[in-house]
Amino acid sequence: MERRSFIKNTLSVSGLLLVSDMNLSSPIDYLPQLEFNQPNVIPFPENPESWNDFRKLLDNWRKTVIKKIGYDDALYRKPEFDWVSSTFNCYFLMLNDETFYDHTGRKYIVDEFLENNEKVFGRIDSIVLWHAYPRIGLDDRNQFDFYRDMPGGLNELGNISEQFHRHGIKVFIDYNPWDTSTRREPMSDIDTLCDIVKTIKADGIFLDTMAWGAAEFREKLDRSRPGVVLEGELALPVDNISDHHMSWAQWFSDSKVPGILRNKWIERRHIQHGINRWVRDRTPELHSAWMNGSGIMIWENIFGQWNGWNERDKSILRMMSHIQKRYSRLFSGEGWTPLSGETPENVYASLWYDKDMRLWTLVNRTNKPIENELLQIDFKSGESYYDLIKGEEIKIQRRGKKAVLSGVISPRGIGCFIAARPDNLGNDFQHFLSSQNKISSFFVSSTYFPYISTVRKPIIRTKPNEGIGMVKIPPFNGTLKVEFRIRECGFYESIYRTFVNGNSNMHDTIAFELAADLSAFLIDETPVTNLQYSVFLKTTGYMPKSPRNFLKHWKEGHIPVGKEHHPVVYVDLDDARAYADWAGKRLPTELEWQFAGQGFKKNKYPWGAEWNKDLCNNGRNGDTTPVMAYPNGRSVFGCYDMCGNTWEMTESEHSDGRNRFCILKGGSYYKATGSEWYFDGGPQSMNFSAKQLLMYSGIDRCNTVGFRCVADL
Repeated sequence: MERRSFIKNTLSVSGLLLVSDMNLSSPIDYLPQLEFNQPNVIPFPENPESWNDFRKLLDNWRKTVIKKIGYDDALYRKPEFDWVSSTFNCYFLMLNDETFYDHTGRKYIVDEFLENNEKVFGRIDSIVLWHAYPRIGLDDRNQFDFYRDMPGGLNELGNISEQFHRHGIKVFIDYNPWDTSTRREPMSDIDTLCDIVKTIKADGIFLDTMAWGAAEFREKLDRSRPGVVLEGELALPVDNISDHHMSWAQWFSDSKVPGILRNKWIERRHIQHGINRWVRDRTPELHSAWMNGSGIMIWENIFGQWNGWNERDKSILRMMSHIQKRYSRLFSGEGWTPLSGETPENVYASLWYDKDMRLWTLVNRTNKPIENELLQIDFKSGESYYDLIKGEEIKIQRRGKKAVLSGVISPRGIGCFIAARPDNLGNDFQHFLSSQNKISSFFVSSTYFPYISTVRKPIIRTKPNEGIGMVKIPPFNGTLKVEFRIRECGFYESIYRTFVNGNSNMHDTIAFELAADLSAFLIDETPVTNLQYSVFLKTTGYMPKSPRNFLKHWKEGHIPVGKEHHPVVYVDLDDARAYADWAGKRLPTELEWQFAGQGFKKNKYPWGAEWNKDLCNNGRNGDTTPVMAYPNGRSVFGCYDMCGNTWEMTESEHSDGRNRFCILKGGSYYKATGSEWYFDGGPQSMNFSAKQLLMYSGIDRCNTVGFRCVADL
């Protein structure tokens, strides 16, 4: 009897519409019509009886798409890109991360970083060196300046790149196309990127906020350094698979039955990195990568906030990563049958094969373990069977022409079986099994979120001070309103509640009350000036341990003419503390600074409740001004320059072991425009606080940040 199957499903992919009410027992000659709705994950029907027919539909759709767009895989066939299809796990690295850069020793700690992370995640195949955001816009340095101002500059980044290469890890730099109003380069962004790629021997460019790069990227990269790939953050259209070897699978939604990554289905050598940055359950991305032979973006330090992995998800990735690397040839080949074999309910398997072996990846969609019979497949004489997760050979049950493979898959876990003749598995296969057995023995099922705490550096009180050039601030006990603009770097905590589960309200202002119990203190009438800082230098001979950008605005060690009474800038926290210690003072806490600016009435601005552009340096001259230039803008206690001119550092250094930061107050004359991703700029209210991530003197020093001091009474 002729078999007829009608799948009630609409498949819309790559500008093509396939309506699948069709008789699949006859040749597929349905001509798709063009349209532009492009899902990133192709859902499978839930009824297993439809799967065979649906796979035929998928095969036909793939052939049709390739023909329609005139797909050319020439770049994938180039030997310099052979590395792409085995590059599964990508680590998103904040260069300020304390596990990567030791600010005390002032050095990168690459080997320690890799040793720790490979124990945790199994393998790292590539790494994104993230640099500028969320610091960019605090001054006029552009995104490329941030790479140049890293410790050791581009030469040291080149050394780091070589260290990663020795471990078989590819290196990506970042491109922020929205950075258009900071200092401009003498050449185009693309030419500048190519120059940095060539200098540090990078292997790829991560295209922040972009889905794909212009053809000019590809042309110029190929001339600068062969084998450099482009990887966009947003969903990559099918038309761009041919010249973008990688793409993010960010916030992709999967169905109960594991769906197919569209781009991976079209080009098997294309790698997609699954990521949903704010979630605490990574199994959706892990399952999708495992069932599609694709990759994962490992991202814990999200622009200065912590969102670590739980032990279960780390265990799963450790078990996956070495299998994917060893069998990358299978995962990037044409032998792929989605949803293959018979499995228990809520367990699903994909088959990967060539002439020598068959490999099945399995996922458990439930929150309970699945035991005993896991997969029923066609039996082939002469094959041996192995559980690659457990790292052991298994005995099968024969059921007619079928072989039944048994085992255990943990809740939300994965499985993997391979079938092959032993002589096709490689001389080191037993060693590989032993390694996998060891990895699986350390499986931890806990889904507890790995919280870390932010610790504030203790404040060292001063001795009584004569108070010359200072004003007295009376004691205060109560609450002060603090405002932040919601940015991904967060506030005081390691991870802030507004970002959990993606509920971020990005760029809005958030306000909360902080308890303030302030003893009376003295505060400088003005920010510390260039002239005052020069006296400190002449008296003490102070030289910072890291001179990069120290007093960069001075000319051959001399104050620029006319700027003696401008606030000193291009100093970092250590430079400011050294001055304060010499003067018998310290930096103010953020609440001390705020109370000195707004007084008991809690004024919004130093002069009162209403904004007045004529009472502060709001950037009209594009530079700093003398600290007493706006006498009518003083606070109720008589403090000058607490709004605009320069941001002021406070004694508020925090660390959670991954990120260091301090709180800035007051705003500055400078404001980068054109993108909400820039750091907050311009004059700010007394309530407003900004979080400055700290890393290294060359980055931390800038021309928009100064300081003033306080003394205890």
